[in-house]
Formats: sequence, C-alpha cells, structure tokens
Amino acid sequence: MTTERFAATSARTSGRSAAPWIGLGAALVLISLAVAVPAVLGIDVHVRWFPPLHAEWMPRIGLGTPAAIALAVLGMVFGVDLARRLTWRMLLLAAFGTSLAWMLSLATVDGLAGIGVILDTQYEYLRTARAVTDVGALLRSYIAHIPLDSVENWPVHIAGHPPGAVLFFVLLARVGLGSGIAAGLTVTIIAATTSVAVLILLRRLEAEASARRAAPFLALGPAAIWMSVSADAVFGAFAAWGLCLLACAATARTRARTAAWAAASGLVLGWCVMMSYGLPLLALLAVTVLLLTGRWSALPWAVASALLVVLAFAMAGFAWWEAYPVLVDRYWAGVAINRPFAYWVWADLGALAVSAGPLVGAGAAAAIALLPRLRTLSAGERVTVALTVAALATVLVADLSGMSKAEVERIWLPFIPWLLLGTALLTDRWRRWGLAGQVCFAVTVQHLLATGW
Repeated sequence: MTTERFAATSARTSGRSAAPWIGLGAALVLISLAVAVPAVLGIDVHVRWFPPLHAEWMPRIGLGTPAAIALAVLGMVFGVDLARRLTWRMLLLAAFGTSLAWMLSLATVDGLAGIGVILDTQYEYLRTARAVTDVGALLRSYIAHIPLDSVENWPVHIAGHPPGAVLFFVLLARVGLGSGIAAGLTVTIIAATTSVAVLILLRRLEAEASARRAAPFLALGPAAIWMSVSADAVFGAFAAWGLCLLACAATARTRARTAAWAAASGLVLGWCVMMSYGLPLLALLAVTVLLLTGRWSALPWAVASALLVVLAFAMAGFAWWEAYPVLVDRYWAGVAINRPFAYWVWADLGALAVSAGPLVGAGAAAAIALLPRLRTLSAGERVTVALTVAALATVLVADLSGMSKAEVERIWLPFIPWLLLGTALLTDRWRRWGLAGQVCFAVTVQHLLATGW
C-alpha cells in the first residue's frame, strides 16, 4: 500500500475515533499523578527526588542546548514530509543520523560529561569490566557474587543482569573503548541503529508505509535522553536487530535462507537473554512476527540457535535458570521491598509515558481500537496494530511481575520503539502536532531534570 493510501485509510479508521484522545489523556494523567501523588500524600516511594523518574529537579542549559533546539525545530517542520518523500536508503540513513544527533545533543546539555560520566559510576559496568582479566573465572563465580550479603557482591547493575551485559563492556575495554566517553559514544552509536532495524523489519513485513509514518517518532523523542547513557539502549538495539533478522527469515524465498536468517536471529536474541533477565519477554514480539507471516519454519532454527547461546554460557559456568532465583532474592533484599507496589504498578506506566513521550498513549489506544477489525485492515495496518499491541502486552507482563518497580525509564527502552509504531495509525494532523509535542517534551525534560541513567 502506498503512503498516500495508507494515510487515507488511517484517516478513516482513526480520524473520527476518540481513542487517540483517550490514550493521550491517559498518558498525561498517569504522568501527572505519578509525580503528584508522592508529593501531595507525603508517600516515600524510595526513588531519588522526582518520582516516578530516577531524577532530580535541576533546571539548566548547556553545550548541547542550541543543537537540541535546532534539531527539534527541524524535526517539527520537516520530519513528517521528509519521511514520506525520501528514497528508502536515504530514509534509513536519515533515521540513523537524526537519532545519533538527537541523542548527542540532549546528552551534551550536561557537556561532554553527559555522554560518559553515567556509565563510569560505581553502579554501572565499566569499572568491573576494566578489572576483568579472566572471563572464564568471571562466569564461574558470577552467581556467587549476586547475593547482597556475599563477599565482594556485584554492583547493582551487574548483579541485576546476566553476564552478557558486562561482557559487552569487557569487549569495549579490551579494544580500547573502556573510558567513560568512549563507551558512551559507542553505546550511543549502537542505540542509533535501533530505528533502522525497526524500519527494515516493517518493510520486510510489507509495511513500508507504516515505517515511513513512524520513522520521525523512532528517531526523535524523549527516549533519547536515556538511550545515550544507558546499557539498556544497547539491549534494545540487539533486540531490534534480532527481531529484524527473524522477519528476514520469515520472508525469505528459500529454505536455506530461512534457516540462515533464523539461526542468526536466534544467536542475537539468545544473546539478549544473556544481557537482561527481562528480555525473554521478546518472545511475545517474536511470535507476533511469525504469526503475521505464517512462516513457522523459521522457529526451530531460531529457538535452537538461541538455546545454543544460553547453553554455552551454562557450560562456561553461568546457568541462567540458576541465577534468576538468586537475583530475585537480592532484589527483595534491597530497596525494592520498601517500594510500594500499589504505587509503582501504575506509576511505572507513567514513567514509560515520560520515556516514550505522551504520544505513545495515543498510538497505543489507536492500535487497541483497531484490534477487533484486524482481519479487515490492510497488510501494513495489521502489522502495525499487531506489533504495537504485542509490545504493550509485553510491558504489562513485566510491570505486573513486580520485578520492575522504579528505574523503568531505562528498563522500558527495548520495548519503546515497538510501542511507538502505533503513531503510524494516527492521522497526518495528529502526527504533525504529535511530533512537535514529543520533541518539545524531550527538550523540556532534559533541561529541567538531571536523570540518573
């Protein structure tokens, strides 16, 4: 379906619907309540100074301010039209370049330190990664150092993730990229490829029109505030490329290509599982990709290669299934036990609305409203609706687990691009004003709050 026909269809399906307004209103209400409830009711929800975010109030301007404002204005004026008119290759290049520039401009509101200082703190991976001299010993002793009362227990982030996360930074240190600024730039560059992977996946699933309509929201938005300084952005990029490879497998023309693409997808998604305990939930999105294509022949190859990664770690000394219960014990031995679930079960969604931007509510609501009519929609719309709803279901499962109380503005990063696909279902007018709102919201948040990731 051409972009013009898709736009016309979207106008018919969502233009007169109240769903986008309800979704946007819900997002704004969640944000407002999540900020106001602890302050008004005097509830200590045990997260720094500006719940639901791990942040503090710190109005400022800095080195990156002019570039951030300039990119915001350019995005508002030209973003929607350029995404529709550029050739496909130029669209991919523009998405990558815009994402990279946007992340760097927001990060450098705090100067060059905004790129590297967070990753070099005592809670993050770099300090431990630089000290690793024996990877085998690291893996064999990894679980023993997770408990809070263990001798030389791991810092928070290392204890809270499988060893694939720290091994990524060990690799950076080994190749000379182990300083805070070098690691920060590397993380940012990798994170900037996320939008490219999502766009390619959409095109492989015959949803190029959706890709073009969603592209500005994937490249520009508040998530960039955390993507430039958080390892979770790397996890999100790996996840996006793993799902992209799976889409390539499910649309390949020969069995050999299906097997090759699926095996590659499994290796990447298997590595995701070894980077974050929450990323097995990517299975919901992976199954959705296969449901949309009906090509289940890719599944055995993907599962087998993913298991190969997990079992290889187990043979080296780290068994995921043994480590997770130990992590759960440490989680509840720490600050999590003091964080009230009655607040965080919905405030986490408020943090998501900040990280993804309030328009995520409008897009998600538009997708939910179209779900009962899924079979009557065009191929591109079916793909968009299905992936958006699958991403929403993934976030809800993670939220209800109780293992993600607070700090989720970074934890949700791997799922935000898929939630933002719902913006493709909005009318042109919604998207133009919505993109303006997203970039202005991002600039405002970054200049008023000092985030901790």
